[in-house]
Parts: sequence; structure tokens; C-alpha cells
Amino acid sequence: MKFNFDEIVNRKGSNSYKWDTNKNSEVLPMWVADMDFKTAPPIIDALAQRVQHGVFGYANVPEPYYNAVIDWFSRRHHFQIEKEWMIYTIGVVPAVSAIILAMTQPGDKVIVQEPVYNCFFSSIRNNQCESVSNDLVYADGTYSINFDDLEIKAADPKAKVLLLCNPHNPAGRAWTKEELKRVGEICIKNNVFVISDEIHCDLVHKGHTHVPFASLGQEFLENSATCIAPSKTFNLAGLQVANILAYNPEIRQKIDKAININEVCDISPFAIEALIAAYTHPDSEIWLDDLKDYLWDNYQIVKNFFAEKLPEFPVLPLEATYLMWIDCSVLNMTSKELLDKMIEVENIRLNEGIIYGKAGEGFMRLNIACPKDTLFEGLKRTEKALKKILAEK
Repeated sequence: MKFNFDEIVNRKGSNSYKWDTNKNSEVLPMWVADMDFKTAPPIIDALAQRVQHGVFGYANVPEPYYNAVIDWFSRRHHFQIEKEWMIYTIGVVPAVSAIILAMTQPGDKVIVQEPVYNCFFSSIRNNQCESVSNDLVYADGTYSINFDDLEIKAADPKAKVLLLCNPHNPAGRAWTKEELKRVGEICIKNNVFVISDEIHCDLVHKGHTHVPFASLGQEFLENSATCIAPSKTFNLAGLQVANILAYNPEIRQKIDKAININEVCDISPFAIEALIAAYTHPDSEIWLDDLKDYLWDNYQIVKNFFAEKLPEFPVLPLEATYLMWIDCSVLNMTSKELLDKMIEVENIRLNEGIIYGKAGEGFMRLNIACPKDTLFEGLKRTEKALKKILAEK
């Protein structure tokens, strides 16, 4: 491995949402979905060089930016993007919100698949739409899509959009081509537009492949918009950059108008330089491959730890992302109660499942994108907390 992911970077005092939110500085945060690793060195170098210029005015997005995205997705995901499909913006959540604004009217319904990324709900609510859940089916220790229920939800004339999390957060699924195709066919049949959030697309693990929804065929390409970003891949969330891929010119025009209405149509010079360095420098790609190996090793550590020390709490298979989903239903308490109790007794903070919808109740989400010393400390605290709580039952 060329890059060292064991390095501990002290993030306290850096205005980190993850590390500086808790009033108690003893709390170990393993919740917010960013990584505790320095980003790839070519990105740091590119940003340092841009800082040396000393002038940080409004930025024009250059041709190399578009070429970087196009080449990356062709090389890594065998998905051929065209420049004219692309709309840049400051993040995937603003992108999702703008597409909902473009494709719905107040009072329309947007289908989600709970448990699912919590910001989906605010994006729907802020556009005065109603979220309707096609709950994922939890059985045999994993999740699958309830296609019969999706047929029913999509047939509602008020259902205009499906928000697809591909790969899925927090369930850790990398949806297969067959699953995505069936979802798309149901949506096409019922005139439901698909917004595919593919922010975790580069973090798919061994034995699995990311399938871009829009790559499934012409009908799927025309009936969807895809949201992508280097933020999860290279730990760049704070730089605020994302792209929307929309093939249909009329739909793309509506989305572009919504982006401007929401005033999220400009990105910073730092975002531009970081994206280009991330997607074009050979060492960035090596860094990512090393990262994925490190994350896979962390997953194995957590899986084996829970199997040995906490068998009452099943951890779901991790096909994608660095976010592990833990079944805590044995405790028969709400995930918010469990969150508060874990902080109280062992100063360990995870994400409570209820924020991902009602179907997330009884689960907790654990972020494993950290050095192993941090991971071992988090697991030690988690074991102590859960065993104490279990003993009180």
C-alpha cells in the first residue's frame, strides 16, 4: 500500500461538524459521513498551488473540468458521459433539491426507499412535496427492493419522482443491474422520473460493481438525472462540488433553471482544482484503490468483532460505502434512546436509525472511515456501552 491511512489527524478545533459539534470533547464521533483521512496528495498540492495565486474571485469552469469527469466515469464505471449533459453545482443535496423543484409541483409525491439518506426527506419537504416510502425488505440479514409495493406506489398519479440511492446509504447495498432495471421499468411505465444519487459510486467493494442507473439503456437515460461528486470518494465534502447528469435537453433546461432559482449555480476555484486533481492525477487513483483496501480491512475487523463480542447485534454485509448498518432491535428501545445512552455511558456517538425513516428504527449507523487505532477505540467503547445496556434489560 503506497499511502498511509493509519495516520491520526487531529480534527478537533478545525470547525469540523463531526468532531466539534459535541459539547463534551470526550465523545468519539463515528457518525457524520466524512472520513478521518487526509485526501489524496495531488489534491492537496493542487489546492496549495491555487492558494499561492492569492486571488480568489469568481471562477469560470474550464474544459479540463468536464474532461476530468467524462474520463473518470468512462474509465472507472464504463459509462460514457457527454459534456452537454453536465450541470455543476455545490453539492448533491442541493442537486437533488433542484431536480425535485424542476420535476414536481407542490403537493406531488416523491417515492423514497426507507431506510434511506436523511437529507432526502428535507429536500422533498422543502419543495412542498410528500414523501412516500417503498420500504426496503429486511430479511436474512440484508435488504432487497419490494417491487410489488413499488408498482403500487408508482401507479399513484401524484407520484412524480423516485429518489434512488445507488449505492444505498445506510443499507450498504450496491444494487445489481437486474434490480435497477426492474426499478427503471416500473418508473418508465408509470411516468415516474428517477433521480439517482450516486455519490458513493466509487466506494463499491470486492465482489460488487457500481451500475450507473442511466447506463442501463436509452429509456433509462432519458427518464433520469444522476447526481455525482468526488466528495465521498476523496473526502472533499467541505469544498462543495457536485455534478448533475441530465440527457434530455428539456429536462436539463428545467433543472438548470431550478439550480439558478435556488442560487446554487456557482462553484469555487478550489472546488474546480480539487476535482480535476482527483479525477486526473494517477496518484489520486492509486490513493483511492489503497483507500478501498483499507476500508475493506476495517469492515472485516468490525464484522468479526461483532460476531465474536456482540453476536446479539447483527451487522449487515457491506457492499458499498464506509457506513455499516447495525441491527440493535434486541434492545427493544428507540434508536434515539440508544444514541443518548451510548453517549452517556461510554462517550461513543453513532447515527440513530430513525433519522433514515421509520424503517430505520432499531438500527444504528457506524462510520468506519478512520484509522485503525480510532476504529479499535470506537469498537471498545461500543462493546462496553451495548453490553451495559443489554445487562440492564
